Amino acid sequence: MLNQVVIAGRLTGDPVVEEVDGGKKVSSITVAVPRSYKNVDGTYDTDFIKCTLWGGIAENTAEYCKKGDIVGVKGRIQTSSYETDSGERRYVMEVVAEKISFLSSRKEDENEED
Repeated sequence: MLNQVVIAGRLTGDPVVEEVDGGKKVSSITVAVPRSYKNVDGTYDTDFIKCTLWGGIAENTAEYCKKGDIVGVKGRIQTSSYETDSGERRYVMEVVAEKISFLSSRKEDENEED
């Protein structure tokens, strides 16, 4: 069986590293990935995919990437669930990153336009 996903898109915010139990480093990012086809209105929809980064991957991404940078994420899909105050069961799907590729930065893109 295989659980592997590869996405490429722009960061929707600056990555921030937090320390959790036992000193582990973690960062949660959202990657905006435009779809490759137009919807009925003639525009491209965008998917906003939550990704969790651990350890050195989290630290390096926070150090070298900012909002608007294009990143490639290779990882696995993980689901979890929780119960709301009203007793409803909610499910959350995220990508747990195994590798991040820094494809371009917003700063580089702006310099190319000059």
